[in-house]
Amino acid sequence: MKNFMQAALTEIAYQPQRLLEILRKIQQQYQHIPPQAIDYLADELKIPITQIVAVAEFYSFFHLTPQGHYQILLSDSITDRMLGKADLTTYLEQKLQLKLGQVRADGLVSLNNTSCTGLCDQGPAALINGYALPNLSYASIDAITALIEAQKPISEWPPELFSVADQICKVDLLLSAPIEKSTGLYAMFAKGLTASLAEIDLSDLRGRGGAGFKTAQKWQFCAEETSQQRYVVCNADEGEPGTFKDRVLLHRYADQVFEGMTICAAIIGAQQGFLYLRGEYLYLYQQLNAVLQQRRDEGLLGDNIVNQGLAFDIEIRLGAGAYICGEESALIESLEGKPGIPRNRPPYPVSCGYLNQPTVVNNVETFLAAAAIVVNGGAWFANVGTEKSAGSKILSISGDCEKPGIYEYPFGTSIAQILNDCGAKNVLGVQIGGPSGCFISNQEFDRQIAFEDLATGGSFIVFNQQRKILDIVQNFTDFFAHESCGFCTPCRVGTSLLKKQLDKIANGHGSAGDVVELDAISQLLKNYSHCGLGQTAANPVLTTLQRYPELYQQQLKNISYEPGFDLDAALETARQLAHRNDAAAHLQQVEE
Repeated sequence: MKNFMQAALTEIAYQPQRLLEILRKIQQQYQHIPPQAIDYLADELKIPITQIVAVAEFYSFFHLTPQGHYQILLSDSITDRMLGKADLTTYLEQKLQLKLGQVRADGLVSLNNTSCTGLCDQGPAALINGYALPNLSYASIDAITALIEAQKPISEWPPELFSVADQICKVDLLLSAPIEKSTGLYAMFAKGLTASLAEIDLSDLRGRGGAGFKTAQKWQFCAEETSQQRYVVCNADEGEPGTFKDRVLLHRYADQVFEGMTICAAIIGAQQGFLYLRGEYLYLYQQLNAVLQQRRDEGLLGDNIVNQGLAFDIEIRLGAGAYICGEESALIESLEGKPGIPRNRPPYPVSCGYLNQPTVVNNVETFLAAAAIVVNGGAWFANVGTEKSAGSKILSISGDCEKPGIYEYPFGTSIAQILNDCGAKNVLGVQIGGPSGCFISNQEFDRQIAFEDLATGGSFIVFNQQRKILDIVQNFTDFFAHESCGFCTPCRVGTSLLKKQLDKIANGHGSAGDVVELDAISQLLKNYSHCGLGQTAANPVLTTLQRYPELYQQQLKNISYEPGFDLDAALETARQLAHRNDAAAHLQQVEE
């Protein structure tokens, strides 16, 4: 173990901020993080044992107890369930003689759930030792279990078991004409850095991760900081169930994304960039590193980019299974080798980010668009979309539709048009923006994809009339309870209470008072949580309770109430109570 650890530490240059990287290597080598390895790391990296344990406990891909030589993680997203994941799980358990959540007695294999693998268009899906297994079927499970029992190295498994398709179904402004390699850099130097930033400003490009902050303004703020060291970070940790567009963009258009990062670096004065790649996309890691090396070989990264004296390089850092790291400050904490707990803001990353230095964090689609804007001009982009939402939006469409995959639309496109294009029929509703977004009913399909109407990071899940609303809400609520980082009480306790309260109602054991309390807990989460996860965790409950109150009432026990009892009035009272300062008093009054 000492020899292995020394080699691994040498590879990361003994940098404590690369703790996740070395823990991934240890996990792969020993199927867990042994105590001896933790002690050795603490001594060599000069960090407390408690910090290493905290990191190992925080990320779902790390384990302090031994796992199987083959570690199978089944995606438990709502889309996987809709595609028959439950029956396939039972079949897999029978084939392996192993129950979900267990390690087999011989240590050969372990089986667990994971929240989402980013393969919602190709489910049911799983990961085995981190590598994607899309489109699971009884036949593929037969093949997989036979290979496991034969103890065949994964590197020798048939490639078709791991074949992930891009499934680009509709292209528009960006995907119809990707820029050629290096043209963004030459265009930037021809125009000048100030003029290039002005083009991005003119384009009115806003962040495509969901928050929608104006990109040029973020870059300008960072450039104006007095620090000598700045960083560029590409957020490729798209953990929102139903979102997989960044996976495709990185596979198909990586050069353009890296070009956008390099343009940003030149404008803000950064010399180092990071691509934070979600751990579920391990299969992209080698390919992306190869793209980076080719760019270095061609003078598009390094000390003298396109002979203009620009020094900038990009390093890929892998996540380890934590949805919260999609939040930019949590991502920065993770980059620094810490648990991904969101920071208090201000200060914002543009002034105090990675290693407390000014840092720009944008997502994959934003950098892709920025590179194209520098080549084609700001007006080219601004002339598409709506008055308040310029350009196009790339959507990840999955669920009950004939053609799941990647679709690009100008902002302002109606939901009805999108549903028609993807072959969705007999639709009950659509979840826009993933579980943290908004569920819309089939009475709202005239609404539009736009920041001023339905803003989204890209997730678009379709549900037909055969689906049950409460099943959907339960899955999403379970997801948030599992993914809460535990930092603040409203989210740590509130998501758990919300899950229990919803389960009580969904299982037919609730009363009208329980619906009132469900709403009150939702409002407390929304108003008092530390970060966006907690603030949006109740959205599945709130958006469906608003649209389908009768479905919740139908699940209630047949209890007699005093004459004149008004559930709507009780819900409104709960909402008012949830805006007061004393959370304990809210819950007590709601219970009364």
